[in-house]
Amino acid sequence: MFARIAYGLSIGGTIFAVALRFLNADPTLTFGVSALAILGLAYTLGHATEQLGLTLGPRIGGIMNATVGNIGEIIIAGFLIVDGKIEIVHASITGSIVGNLLLVLGASLLIGGIKNGVQNYDAEATGMNAASLILATIGLIVPATFAFLIGGGETTAPGDPEFFQVEALTVGVAILLLTTYIAQTWFFLRSPESPGMTHGEDEVPQWGWRFALTILLASAAALTATSEILVHNLEPAVASLGISEFFIGIILIPIIGNLAEHVVGVTLAYKNKMDFSLITSIGSATQIALFAVPVLVFFGLLVGNPLTLVFTPLEVVAVAVGVMIAGYIALDGRSNWVEGLQLVSVYVILAIAFFFLT
Repeated sequence: MFARIAYGLSIGGTIFAVALRFLNADPTLTFGVSALAILGLAYTLGHATEQLGLTLGPRIGGIMNATVGNIGEIIIAGFLIVDGKIEIVHASITGSIVGNLLLVLGASLLIGGIKNGVQNYDAEATGMNAASLILATIGLIVPATFAFLIGGGETTAPGDPEFFQVEALTVGVAILLLTTYIAQTWFFLRSPESPGMTHGEDEVPQWGWRFALTILLASAAALTATSEILVHNLEPAVASLGISEFFIGIILIPIIGNLAEHVVGVTLAYKNKMDFSLITSIGSATQIALFAVPVLVFFGLLVGNPLTLVFTPLEVVAVAVGVMIAGYIALDGRSNWVEGLQLVSVYVILAIAFFFLT
C-alpha cells in the first residue's frame, strides 16, 4: 500500500510540479508539490537500489543505496550553490550527516530492536566508518577554527586575502577527504566478510536487475527536475510559511532528500539485516562527509560560487555530537531499541535548537 502511494507521488507529483513551474503557480503550492514528488522519488530510488542489492550482496548493495539515496541531496545542494545559497548548503550538509547518524540509525535500531530484540552486526566495518566520520569532523572543525583566527568568516568575500586562504584550505581538505573515501571503499569491498556479519533471511528480488536499473535512472532524472523546482520556489515559500531558510536547509531538505535511507535502513533493520542497514545509515553519513562534500566544493569552484568548509559553531557541534554518540553506541557490534531511542532523542534536541535559531 505504501509503495503504491510512493509510486503515485513519484509520477503524479513530478508531472504536477513541472506543470505548476511552467504555469508560474503559487510558490508555496509548487514547493509543497515538488517536496512530495521528491519524497516519492526518494522511496522509489531506494526500493530500486534495494532490489539491485539483493543480487549484488549487502556490501555493494549498501554502498549503492547510500549513493543513490544521496543523489537527491547532492542535486538539491548543487542548485542551491548555483543560486548562491551557501549557508543553506552548509545547513543541508550538516542536517544530512546528523540525520543519518541520529534519526535514520536511531529509528533503525529502535524498530529493529522492538521487532528482533538484541541485534548483532559486524563491528569492524562499523568502526571503519566511525573513524572516517571522526576525520570528516576534523575536516569541519579545522577550517572553521582557521577562518575564525584569521578573520575569514562569512563576512569575507571572494577576492579577499582571508577568503583565498580559507578557500585554499577547503580545497586541500576536500582532496584529502575524497582520497580517503576512495581508499576506504576499495579496502571495504576487497576485504573478506567478518564471521559475525549477518544477512538476515534470504529474500528473492521482486524486480529483475534491468527493470530495477531502468527505474533507478528514470527516478534520478525526475529527481533532478523536481529538485530544481524546489530550489526555485524556496525563498517565496519560506516567506509565506514563516520558517527560516536555515531550518529548512538543516532539517527538511535532508529528510526529503534522504528518504531512501530512512525507509530502506528501517526496513532492513526490521528484517534483521543489520549489516546492510548500518551500511545504509552510517555509510550514507560517511559518504556525505567524504564524497558529497568534496564534490560540492569542486562544483562550487566550477560555477563560480565557492563553497568553503566554514560551518557555524552549532553545526560543527551537531556533527561532532552525532559522530560521538553514534560511534559509541555502534562500536560494540550489538544494538537494542533503547540505544535507538537515545539517538532519536539527541536528534530531536538538536532539531528544537535549530528551529529557534534565527
